[in-house]
Amino acid sequence: MPKLKTHRGAAKRFKKTASGKFMRGQSKMRHILTSKETKTKRKLAASVLVSDADHKKVARMIPYA
Repeated sequence: MPKLKTHRGAAKRFKKTASGKFMRGQSKMRHILTSKETKTKRKLAASVLVSDADHKKVARMIPYA
């Protein structure tokens, strides 16, 4: 069976944890930050887990992660 190609865009956006789950960054942190509360920005800066519904799709895009 041939090697699988990694989706390079996905590889830059997701990281695999030691337990096999995937971490992702959160949206709404690129611009218009002056109108957002400090508390909101602090919470959005943290990475979160990819949902169970999307886990299979992400795993397929990054086969060797």
